[in-house]
Amino acid sequence: MNTSCKAHTELFGHISNLCNSNLPKIHGGSYTKGFSPLSSKHWKKVVKNRTSKNGVVLSISSSSTRNLVETMAGDKDEGLTYKDAGVDIDAGSELVRRISKMAPGIGGFGGLFPLGDSYLVAGTDGVGTKLKLAFDTGIHDTIGIDLVAMSVNDIVTSGAMPLFFLDYFATSRLDVDLAEKVIKGIVNGCQQSDCTLLGGETAEMPDFYAEGEYDLSGFAVGIVKKDSVIDGKNIDVGDVLIGLPSSGVHSNGFSLVRRVLERSGLSLKENLPGSSVTLGESLMAPTVIYVKQVLDIISRGGVKGIAHITGGGFTDNIPRVFPKGLGAVIFKDSWVVPPVFKWIQRAGRIEDVEMRRTFNMGIGMVLVVNKEAALRILGGGQGTESVYCIGEVVKGEGVSYQ
Repeated sequence: MNTSCKAHTELFGHISNLCNSNLPKIHGGSYTKGFSPLSSKHWKKVVKNRTSKNGVVLSISSSSTRNLVETMAGDKDEGLTYKDAGVDIDAGSELVRRISKMAPGIGGFGGLFPLGDSYLVAGTDGVGTKLKLAFDTGIHDTIGIDLVAMSVNDIVTSGAMPLFFLDYFATSRLDVDLAEKVIKGIVNGCQQSDCTLLGGETAEMPDFYAEGEYDLSGFAVGIVKKDSVIDGKNIDVGDVLIGLPSSGVHSNGFSLVRRVLERSGLSLKENLPGSSVTLGESLMAPTVIYVKQVLDIISRGGVKGIAHITGGGFTDNIPRVFPKGLGAVIFKDSWVVPPVFKWIQRAGRIEDVEMRRTFNMGIGMVLVVNKEAALRILGGGQGTESVYCIGEVVKGEGVSYQ
């Protein structure tokens, strides 16, 4: 790769000062038994009582929301879809199907490689066109958190503890100060997930990227004992879906977000309607890294499956962890939907089904647990971190809402 040696040497100096290769590792907890199962009716009561403590629950499917969509956008404008914005989820799913024929085992959130009595679990991802908003807002110090999050959140769904992370940073011309901001975010993300930034690659490719722009990708590797893998095989009817809240859009759906932003006529410097933060700040909120919280919940027992809610939303991601013949019912009003999704739906006149298949809608990670574990988790065992009972496992396939 043709790169600037002097610039890279200076950047490497900055990275060396940022990184700490002796980050502490997560410690497990104990599993407490002895809870009585609850019926679906009782779960809904728990949901109602639980969410009332966390503020007003915003439903994305109420008649008032539909009326507001029509008022805000006007009848003459057609509703936007992810495909309209240039992203075809069905095409992506078809590619995975074809690849799985050539490489059996492909299609999970992380890839498992046997190593003695353990599996190495690996994942790779980028941050998509959220980078375009980073360029527009000038917010570069948190995009690295997004990069780490997208990979470590994938591998922790298998119960794996992240070990190390590598990054790839490509640009037309290396701006050391800007690159340092990006890598500070990557270091921050590694610290949040208790993994080591092991290395990376910086590439200068003149004429390939626009001046001042860059691209990112990342690769994470973790480890889990073979007898501790979370694989969803023992999920059964009546198991409970626990949702962990997101910080907002995270790092998926930004091609559609940018179309909505264009249609709205609003500037990224203007406040998100009904909020005290700007649109830019709201949309650039870094992806939550769930590693420590999820590993702690796993250590206490009862976790059967985990889905990272990224592209495809609830619709495509939750079924990925279910055995054949099982599906999920989602309780629509069981968590607080962040205002940014309300704005996206209003401004883009986006149908509920499209929102649920494109965005996380305020839930970034879903854990499928037995009822005893659900009672413990909902009972406040996770400290100050919010958790929601968002649904249950039923016979059938796919995801339905009630």
